[in-house]
Amino acid sequence: MPPVPAAPRAGPVRPSAPRSPGRSRVPASAVRPPAGSASVREQFALGEDALAADGQVNRSWKPLGELAQVCATVSRHTAPPDQLHACAADLMAFAWQQTGRGELFLRLQRLEPFATYPLEVYAAMAAAGLRHPGYEAATAAVARTRGWQLTEQEPTRRLGVLNAEIRSGIRESDAMPQALRRTWLAGLPEPWTFEASSGYSLTHVVFPLTDWGRAGPGGVPPDLADYLADWLPPWLDTCLDAGMWDLGCELLAVAASLPLLPERDVLQDAWARIAAVQHPSGAIPEQGGGTDHDSGPDFLSHYHPTLMAAFAATLTTGRLDDGTRAGTHHRPGGQGVLG
Repeated sequence: MPPVPAAPRAGPVRPSAPRSPGRSRVPASAVRPPAGSASVREQFALGEDALAADGQVNRSWKPLGELAQVCATVSRHTAPPDQLHACAADLMAFAWQQTGRGELFLRLQRLEPFATYPLEVYAAMAAAGLRHPGYEAATAAVARTRGWQLTEQEPTRRLGVLNAEIRSGIRESDAMPQALRRTWLAGLPEPWTFEASSGYSLTHVVFPLTDWGRAGPGGVPPDLADYLADWLPPWLDTCLDAGMWDLGCELLAVAASLPLLPERDVLQDAWARIAAVQHPSGAIPEQGGGTDHDSGPDFLSHYHPTLMAAFAATLTTGRLDDGTRAGTHHRPGGQGVLG
């Protein structure tokens, strides 16, 4: 999928001192599920410009692909009798229907054979078992070309494309480690250099490494897992202090993708603060002090953090339900200015 727009950059985000723990429960009960009305669902629908050369991908394919990505993970981590499982399956069926049961991917591939975003959206649906053999065959032919394989991409985008290729059955690749080592996160940078853009960068390293939470925490290399165990909690706290709810929810999803969860008090406090800015409909703003409850939330500024909250809550509750210990004693690894 196209990269998530980063929050406005205002210089480095300074890790703050630990906050006192909140009194909320852990995610599932702290964050209400978003309203599933038909009117909200239809805002994810592809418009007439879905195949247009000048179509706005960020307003059409991107939201639909992110909906599918989250639904695939929620379905994987919930049982069929669960209401959330049924909701995710229903929304995934809606997303698949929007693509003409995959036919639009084939048409889009013929129009833009070297565009990667159709494959990234398709991979999310393939993760749920929704396949279009014609599209896969056409894309696999292009993926064998040097033109495709040598296209210059940002390292995080490269990781996402490689994950999409594997998930869609387009081709296997051993290029993930090489792409990983070119990322900001793999360099174990000084923690005080963290800012919003690097925050989104690190989340889009962990997501493909863990197949968006579907493959478990084993995909995160130990050195990165140890580094994030040290520094993700203060980064999360600082982002929430700054009202960066979208990035905060992504960081919570990363936290739930690590071998060791953060301290339970960290999770409780973070989810309480996110719940405090949630609209009665369930929507969460990208940033700021929340939405005026007298008016409905704007779709484009609320859909992504709302999806990320559902994504992070599903991963976190799944880890806790599996007996993963939060707050296991973790000795800081010394990464930092002198690390």
